[in-house]
Amino acid sequence: MNSGLHAVAVFGSSLPGLLLLTLGQALVVVCVCFDLVRAVSVPRSRRRYVANTVFRTLALPSILSMALIVLVHAASGAWEQVAGGVFVLVSVIFRWHHDTDEDSWWKGKGKQLGRWLRSRAVSRLVTAPAAA
Repeated sequence: MNSGLHAVAVFGSSLPGLLLLTLGQALVVVCVCFDLVRAVSVPRSRRRYVANTVFRTLALPSILSMALIVLVHAASGAWEQVAGGVFVLVSVIFRWHHDTDEDSWWKGKGKQLGRWLRSRAVSRLVTAPAAA
């Protein structure tokens, strides 16, 4: 086994590693639960709006966390857990990418926040006029 993968496997079986992996799995479970609530809620309801906003917010951290969990399991040689983790990872990515919805905070306020950040970044890049 590669020394880097061995270090990952050892970290995954240590107490801090197990705590981080458990927190990551809890994050993924919360994300999937809000996706389920979003799927069964009535369109344009407050419940769907909140569930979709939470899902969109937690989807990227959940994907990163699940990828790390799959890497640790692969380094440890737990292939059944790798297969289950890849299934969950692909499912969350698919739902995040293909199930676009208009009921989300990110559709309105998120765009405004993006414009505000871009305007702040552009104002910093403007150079002062050169002195003659």
